[in-house]
Amino acid sequence: MVVTIVVAALAILALVTQAGVWLVQRAHPAQGRMIEVAGASLHVVDIGPRDPAGPPIVMLHGASANLEVMRQPVGERLAKNHRVILIDRPGHGWSTRANLEDSTPAVQGRMIDEALAKLGVGRAIFVVHSWAGALGARMALDYPERVAGMVMLAPVAYPWTGGVGRYNKIVAMPVIGPLLAYTITLPLGTFLLGPGVRGAFLPQTAPDGYVENSATSLLLRPREFLANARDLVTLKAEVAEQAPRYAAIKAPITIIAGDVSDKTVSTHIHSRPLAATAPNAKLIVLPGLGHMVQNAVPDLVISEIEAMIGGMAQNTAAAAN
Repeated sequence: MVVTIVVAALAILALVTQAGVWLVQRAHPAQGRMIEVAGASLHVVDIGPRDPAGPPIVMLHGASANLEVMRQPVGERLAKNHRVILIDRPGHGWSTRANLEDSTPAVQGRMIDEALAKLGVGRAIFVVHSWAGALGARMALDYPERVAGMVMLAPVAYPWTGGVGRYNKIVAMPVIGPLLAYTITLPLGTFLLGPGVRGAFLPQTAPDGYVENSATSLLLRPREFLANARDLVTLKAEVAEQAPRYAAIKAPITIIAGDVSDKTVSTHIHSRPLAATAPNAKLIVLPGLGHMVQNAVPDLVISEIEAMIGGMAQNTAAAAN
C-alpha cells in the first residue's frame, strides 16, 4: 500500500514537473541562435555593432543562471557601442550538452571556442562571473590566441573549504539525482527561487522583477538542474588541477570583487591569490559589495571594460608607429 502511494505521488509530481517545464519554456523562449559544436548546441545572443577596429566582448554567466544575468544591465549597455556575444554555457539556459559529464571548464571552454570560431570571432575580451571565472581562466590558458583580455566578476579560481550544498551532491548522484530532478525539484524550487536570489545579492537587494526578467526559473527544468549540480560538484577538483598554471596567463585581467561581504565566493580564497599570481592582473576590491557585481556596480564594470579596450587600441596604435 505504501509503495503504491509513493509511486502514485512520484507520478503526479513528474506530470506536474513536465507541465511546469512547458510553462517556463513558453514564458522564456530562446532569444538568439543555436550553434552546433562537438558535444553541445550553444544558444548565443549576438548584439551590438560590428566594429572591425575593436575586439568583441564575450560574456559568460556563472552557476544557477543563464545569459540574461550578463545581458541586464551590463551587456545591453555595452552593446550600444560594441559587439557583445552572450552565451548560455553548455547545459544552461537554452544550450544543451550531450553528456552531463561535460561539466568542466576545459570541456566547456573547448565548446565555446568552437562556437566563437563559427561566428568568425578572433580575439575577444571575456567578461566572466562567478563559476565562469574558472572557465575564463581555463580559456586564457588553453586558447591564448582567443582571449585578448578578461574582466572577472567575483570569480571562482581556486579550491575552497566546504562543499557546494548537500542537495547538489545528491542530485549529482546516479539514479536518485534524476529521480529528484524529474519529480520534486521544480515544484519545490518554485518556492525557493526568490529566497535564493535574495541570498545571492546580499548585502545588496535584487532589482524588482529580477527572477522573471533573468529567466531564472529555467534552472528548475530537470536537465538544467542536473547539469548545474554536476558543474558545481566537479568544479573544486578542476580548479585544483588548473590553478598551478595561472602564472602562465598572459592576457590582461581586471578582477572586481567585494571584501568580506560576498558570502558566495570568497575574495580572500579566489580573487586575491589570482591577482597575485597572474602577471598582468589588476584587482579592485570594494567594501560592502556582494556577489552580483554586474548588478551592484554596472558603471564600474563597464568603465573597466572600456579602459581595457582603450588600452589595447593604444598598444595597437603604438605598435603601428
